[in-house]
Amino acid sequence: MNWREHITVDPAVCHGKACIRGTRIMVSVVLDNLAAGLGAEEILASYPSLSRDSIQAAIAYAAELARERLLPVPA
Repeated sequence: MNWREHITVDPAVCHGKACIRGTRIMVSVVLDNLAAGLGAEEILASYPSLSRDSIQAAIAYAAELARERLLPVPA
């Protein structure tokens, strides 16, 4: 999965936040929905302009960000 084909960052769209290409749906919205326990079908029903590939790209994008920066995790 090459998330770069599905995700864009444009300062003129959503204040420069990462969005699904061709939409104003921020990657964080997709990830928030997944984290809340929604399945792909539910997300696609709520956001018909998304595809399964765009959901997978959001996950791949988040995985790459997690590798790039360490966050403190409480013990």
